[in-house]
Amino acid sequence: MYKVRVILDTQEDVIRTLVVDEKQSLENLHFTISKAFNFDGQEMASFYRTDNEWIQGEEIPLFNMAEAGEGISMATCLTNETLPDVNDKLIYVYDFLQMWTFYVEVVEITDKAITESSTILSVGEIPKEAPEKEFKADKTEDDFNDEFNDFESLDDFDFDNY
Repeated sequence: MYKVRVILDTQEDVIRTLVVDEKQSLENLHFTISKAFNFDGQEMASFYRTDNEWIQGEEIPLFNMAEAGEGISMATCLTNETLPDVNDKLIYVYDFLQMWTFYVEVVEITDKAITESSTILSVGEIPKEAPEKEFKADKTEDDFNDEFNDFESLDDFDFDNY
């Protein structure tokens, strides 16, 4: 059994602690999280691997998006394989039009068997609308302009010599 803490990225504390079967797929975890936050689970969603600093990594989408059908999806990833240790983390984004963003972390792993996932702690109420997300680039516009200025000297270069 896994005890998983899920925190909604908002100003106010909105937290759910869930107990889930460690052998369930991430797709089942997706439905458990959406149910715990009173969503119907019908919107597109993705998990993202992350490090201890919550830096977003590889996407695990709800559906396999690869053309050849060889890509990963929530249905093919098991919870205990994706999150093998206590303190392992994922970022979960539900409904890409609203961008509900959650931080998911394993807080306890036990040998106790469970038959059904459930919410064991609920703190805070989910807001009526998803908080606005501010996306910031790592580089500023000036940084990009500096890089492109290096190409201006190519106009003077005589390509006919090569």
